[in-house]
Amino acid sequence: MGLRLFFPTPLPNFLTANMEAILNAVTRRKGLTIVVALLVIVGVIYARILGMSPDQQEDLLYAVQDYLPITMFVTLAILLFSGFPVAFILGGLAFCFGILGYFLDMFSLIEFFNFMPRIWFQAAENLVLVSIPAFVFMGVMMERSGVANDLLYCVQVLLKRVAGSLALAVIIMGTVLAAMTGIIGASVTMMTALALPTMIKQGYKNSLSCGCIAASGTLGILIPPSIMLIIMADLMAVSVGNMFMAAIVPGLVLAFFYLVFVAVYAKLKPEVAPPLPPELLHVPKNEYPGMIFKSFLPPVSLIAMIKGSILFGVATPSEAGAVGAFGTILLAIGNRRLSMKLLRSVSMTSARTIAMIFFIVISATCFAYVYRSLGGDDIVEHLILSAGLSSWELLILLMVITFMLGFFLDWIEITLIVLPVFAPLVAGMDFGDHVAQKDIVFWFLTLMAINLQTSFLTPPFGFALFYLKGIAPKEVKIQEIYKGIIPFVILQLIGLILVMWKPNVALSLMKAVYDY
Repeated sequence: MGLRLFFPTPLPNFLTANMEAILNAVTRRKGLTIVVALLVIVGVIYARILGMSPDQQEDLLYAVQDYLPITMFVTLAILLFSGFPVAFILGGLAFCFGILGYFLDMFSLIEFFNFMPRIWFQAAENLVLVSIPAFVFMGVMMERSGVANDLLYCVQVLLKRVAGSLALAVIIMGTVLAAMTGIIGASVTMMTALALPTMIKQGYKNSLSCGCIAASGTLGILIPPSIMLIIMADLMAVSVGNMFMAAIVPGLVLAFFYLVFVAVYAKLKPEVAPPLPPELLHVPKNEYPGMIFKSFLPPVSLIAMIKGSILFGVATPSEAGAVGAFGTILLAIGNRRLSMKLLRSVSMTSARTIAMIFFIVISATCFAYVYRSLGGDDIVEHLILSAGLSSWELLILLMVITFMLGFFLDWIEITLIVLPVFAPLVAGMDFGDHVAQKDIVFWFLTLMAINLQTSFLTPPFGFALFYLKGIAPKEVKIQEIYKGIIPFVILQLIGLILVMWKPNVALSLMKAVYDY
């Protein structure tokens, strides 16, 4: 009917049917409607440009060339709110702005062929990134085999007489799991499923319970073996072992802060963390050694073996990760829980997680190449340096930018997109006697790692909060989760300031072990 308004003369049936189909598709699919609208806008703009004089067109060309990299970055920030997969956004923007740069004489089509060697040599052939699949498998196997559940119960029993014992057990357990897996999703999901129902049943305040689980689970990106530290060390071309050693003490300091806060809070307000009934965790004292030997020592020994082999140079991260993955299989066999169904489930989950990580790595590599080719890093460096900031002011600015980005982006986007832009700025910093020039990179990366923990806890895109809410019982409201993470974010910022004020908190162990 609508077509007759525009075409009084009857059209052939096949043409009418095709045009009706197109009209229905446009009206039913919002995405297609948006694309059509954008094409119309582009056509109007192009017509306006053709109507300009040659001088006006040349001035416009120079202006567009200057602001094209900034437009690329702003477009990325906007599209990240669309909910579309990050990997597709990064790859799509790399291709679109590469084509746009070609028409503006800023990018050559032959440069698209540079994607393959960069992807191959920076991701596919990178021996450091080989360790990521092993650590992912290790974390998933810990979750599915029940080893983590046994460890939590053991810690609860050992701390049952302490105020807030269950919350303290959750923090200790979360720290141990973080050290074993290095994966936020695995540790937060596992701790939520294992501990949150028990904490709610025992009358713990929902906000405190959620805060403890989310905060302790996020230590996985700071306490080695951390996938984030591996990627950061690779991007900055520094030793993974040195980064692991530099991050150990800050991670343990944050865990200590969490424990002190919970213990003091539970002591001052017993109603938020009531003590557990003695009969709930009653284990005869003569069974303590067997419980510790079976549930506590094996996973802790595995952690010590993995960390020790990497930190003391006995094995590479990929070798240690493979041993750790095999170790979790042995733990599952020891607990008589390994089956083909479990192994198949763990392998499938690990494969999906690994594919997601490497897809983002590949897309971010393409995005970073186009962004740099268009002169984006030079513009950012020029804008910051032209402000005349000192090294301290620049460091604080970078930390504030990272913290603010954490509200909207995940750590992997911040690490792969922003860190390469910060790299030349960090190389030029000078803090005098406060930090030696050769230690600045390790100190800066440790500060970044502490700062990026907040990206998991700060709404609206705190992924630890999403993991927690997805598994938490229905009575746990999102407002309670947001309220619970506030004190822990403050503690993380205190830890950041501490390491910034006293660099040796991060650097002393690295220097002592490696005589660096």
